[in-house]
Amino acid sequence: MSSAREPDRENSPTRTALLDAAEQIMLAEGYAAVSTRRLAARAEANSALVYYYFGNMDNLFIELFRRGAERSYRRQAEALGSAQPLWALWEAIHDQSHTALTMEFVALANHRKDIRVEIAESSRRFRALQLDAVTRILDAYGPRAHAYTPAALVLLMSAISRFLRMEEAFDLDTAHEDAVALVEDALREIEGDRESSPES
Repeated sequence: MSSAREPDRENSPTRTALLDAAEQIMLAEGYAAVSTRRLAARAEANSALVYYYFGNMDNLFIELFRRGAERSYRRQAEALGSAQPLWALWEAIHDQSHTALTMEFVALANHRKDIRVEIAESSRRFRALQLDAVTRILDAYGPRAHAYTPAALVLLMSAISRFLRMEEAFDLDTAHEDAVALVEDALREIEGDRESSPES
């Protein structure tokens, strides 16, 4: 009966506005600044709607993390289907547009078990996608790719990128060019020079 009149919570503009508000506050001031009152004010909504849509703040953070992870997952899947999939994967991993938000989620995970579990599950999903795709890519490239195992190449790209981004958050970039060159020399051996992307 009442279900016929119940709004579609998942696709509600107010729910999206609350998630957008949480992302903006986290980026500007950190996860500790996110409160129901501040979310409601920024989203121009009633604070009770935070609980209506998410139940509690942990669920809101989890939904925000999932939204970003889904965007990243799609981007990496597109990268792996491009003409130079390893170069495109490196660029997707190394992109810093959401680094600050990622750092906030890592910090939050230190205090919230549910967030830590969500990040771990998402990371396993990403790693499975990357390993499966890079295994096929290296097989297709044949002998010139035999110097690298899929796991080593994926971890090299991920670990170097993550570590550099963490250091950059503290204005430290000593030897970063050398580390990037290490990855890019390996990619050059396998895929040749990076062709310019078709995007403007």
